[in-house]
Amino acid sequence: MDKFETISLGIIALSFVVGIYIYLFYPMPDNIAGHWDINNEVNGYIPKFWGIFLMPLLGLGIYILFKIIPMIDPRKNIEKFKKQYNELILSILAFFFYIYTLTIVWNMGFRFNMGQLLAPAFAILFYICGVVIEKAKPNWFVGIRTPWTLSSDEVWEKTHRLGGKLLKASGIISLFGIVLTDYAFILVTVPAVLSALYLVAYSYLEYRKLGTRHTAKQKKKNSKKRRQR
Repeated sequence: MDKFETISLGIIALSFVVGIYIYLFYPMPDNIAGHWDINNEVNGYIPKFWGIFLMPLLGLGIYILFKIIPMIDPRKNIEKFKKQYNELILSILAFFFYIYTLTIVWNMGFRFNMGQLLAPAFAILFYICGVVIEKAKPNWFVGIRTPWTLSSDEVWEKTHRLGGKLLKASGIISLFGIVLTDYAFILVTVPAVLSALYLVAYSYLEYRKLGTRHTAKQKKKNSKKRRQR
């Protein structure tokens, strides 16, 4: 077991310990606030049990899923960026544990601006995802998986190099949500969504360019064969 697995399992175990303690010994409301709107107002509640244990169970499920993925990936390329892959697992688990902590603390009666406190967590997650994306090799589960990146390793590499930069930039922009609290939701979501849409279009256009080059080469090759005849 490497350090990433040890820390990841530690986060999962800690979330269950916190959940069990809160559920048994702390007087939480029967319905727990679980969703906030862009104005920092609660607009969704869930039953106490699920409010306390949903995130720990989700974290455990994510960990198991990410451990299975390398075994079922047809191309077996995840091993080529295993360090970054493990960093991604750890980052996602830490992200969910942070959200879980904020949710528990809020339902214990403390009040704060949820969007403001979520901004740095999203910033770190986006930035780490950018690092992972830049190193990701063609596979069916992790990365910018469009029909065009999955059809061409060259398009995959180009799209992921750009995608890594855009995700890092989205992470940096998200940080401004700490001080610009009224725009925290926009600063977190809009850059990430626009980056995703742009990368889909970019992968398509790069695939078209690749097809045009291949067609031109084939025509040149056929023309040369005709002249030789």
